[in-house]
Amino acid sequence: MTGPGSEGTFCLVLHSHLPWLAHHGSWPVGEEWLYQAWAHSYLPVADLLRRFADEGRRDVLTLGVTPVLAAQLDDPYCLRTFHSWLGDWQLRAQHAGTLWRSDRLLGALAADEYRAATAALSDFEQRWRHGFSPILRSLVDSGVVELLGGPLTHPFQPLLDERVRSFALRGGLADTRLRTGHRPEGVWAPECGYAPGMEGGYAAEGVRRFLVDGPSLRGDTAAARPVGSSDVVCFGRDLEVTYRVWSPKAGYPGHSAYRDFHTWAHEVGLKPSRVTGKHIEPAGKAPYDPALAADTLRLHVKDFVDTVVARLRQLRERHGRRSLVVAAYDTELFGHWWHEGPAWLEGVLRALPEAGVHVTTLNGALEAGHLGAPVDLPASSWGSGKDWRVWDGEQVADMVADNTALQRRLLDLRVRPGSRDPVADQAVREALLALSSDWAFMVTKDSAADYARRRARVHTERFDELAALHRSGAPDAATVAARLRAQDGPFGHLDARALLPARTGEPVAHSRVTHAGGTPPR
Repeated sequence: MTGPGSEGTFCLVLHSHLPWLAHHGSWPVGEEWLYQAWAHSYLPVADLLRRFADEGRRDVLTLGVTPVLAAQLDDPYCLRTFHSWLGDWQLRAQHAGTLWRSDRLLGALAADEYRAATAALSDFEQRWRHGFSPILRSLVDSGVVELLGGPLTHPFQPLLDERVRSFALRGGLADTRLRTGHRPEGVWAPECGYAPGMEGGYAAEGVRRFLVDGPSLRGDTAAARPVGSSDVVCFGRDLEVTYRVWSPKAGYPGHSAYRDFHTWAHEVGLKPSRVTGKHIEPAGKAPYDPALAADTLRLHVKDFVDTVVARLRQLRERHGRRSLVVAAYDTELFGHWWHEGPAWLEGVLRALPEAGVHVTTLNGALEAGHLGAPVDLPASSWGSGKDWRVWDGEQVADMVADNTALQRRLLDLRVRPGSRDPVADQAVREALLALSSDWAFMVTKDSAADYARRRARVHTERFDELAALHRSGAPDAATVAARLRAQDGPFGHLDARALLPARTGEPVAHSRVTHAGGTPPR
């Protein structure tokens, strides 16, 4: 066995994000997407981190949670409906046990599903009924994670007007502080999107570190790097290591033994098959075998640890010092997309220290001295081509034009002096929801593209409706805003006055709208 940290340093970064889905359809995209990720990723990952904290482990990983996801995991409506969803999962598993009792593997799978649903329901009822924020705060307070924040609704920042970009980031950091008592010093820039000069905006908001993809640093990711002449540092994903797990073409989750994400037994709403083969139709896939998957998982844990160690040795030979490897993934990969992911995650985080690797957070890597020379970053992202094409390409040119025009109309809106303006607040909220990066991603990748276009259009139309009512001083403006906020009301602290210039000299008759006031954050 090698000594602690003798091989070098490893940072795992998890990015937790879903767009605002509440009240916008159920199956196959809307709320079902949220509840599956909640049950199969957020519950088990939080449980794993809680167990690490109970063991006294510190600085285990860096956890990004977007404000728009945190808002849903705290939302009373989402908490109620997710509780019902968990109960339905338990009933579906029980029904599957009846249907599949004559098949050994499927019968055992139904029993495993029932136990998993029961455990998830118990976990939720004991720990989650007041939302995610108390859980997240305990993880940060214990020191088991470093928390990353981000802008409110996960917009692709390089395509934002600087005023909108600053407002969204400042509001997002404030939202995280309200929920957890901690204002993050680091951010996961949505889609790792970067435009030259953005480090100045980060510095102005107190952000000290952020993530970019490896090619932004021309593959030299062995240390954090100050960006330009600023004190803000960037960390680059090491793709040689990261892609062992998940890549555009390969990775562990596609192994034939693992549970197949895409194949459903629709009569019970469960996934009964293993991957079996890349070109095998659902009807031809073999039943899922947990024992076979567990054997494969052990091999993949060892392979990943060996890959990290080999990479650190290679970097040490190249640079003459202990180096850093950063692997970063969507949290939803672990459990939602990859059924075995949470078990793999635990296996790797336990095995790496035994292999002589110092496992820590991004801040821990800086404290360990992994800081290189300043770098000028190019315009980049972690999407296809490592440029902006996913969010600014030909397939979404109309959406980019619409969003640019929307921002102009947003910035032309004026608030009235004095107290909170709930109509302007909701108009800003709708505009930010329209600007979510998810909609362009889904269109470019042809993943529920119709849903994505509809969501962008609906929020834009709602903004325009509210803006028109606001300009005219219509007596029903506050009523319309309240109705829309009841459906799409994250970020109760959002205050349009922080973005929009005040309009002076308004007739006194308009003041009745301002006295409706705002509501406190949830």
